[in-house]
Amino acid sequence: MATATDTQTSPQPQLSEEDLSKDAFYVQLGDLADAMIAKHGKEFAMGTLLLSARFIAEGKSLTGRTGG
Repeated sequence: MATATDTQTSPQPQLSEEDLSKDAFYVQLGDLADAMIAKHGKEFAMGTLLLSARFIAEGKSLTGRTGG
């Protein structure tokens, strides 16, 4: 049987500026993935994201521009 203490939630920890920034990028990435799926399908979206991860790991430019 649940008690009053069991049903109360713990306060959420305060997010740092870095965590908030990462969360915002994650939302942007999700929106982009949703758009790619809607326009070209899941296979395209997955392939593009995997290729992007490979380029990042290899230190290659994702846009063909230098400087990051």
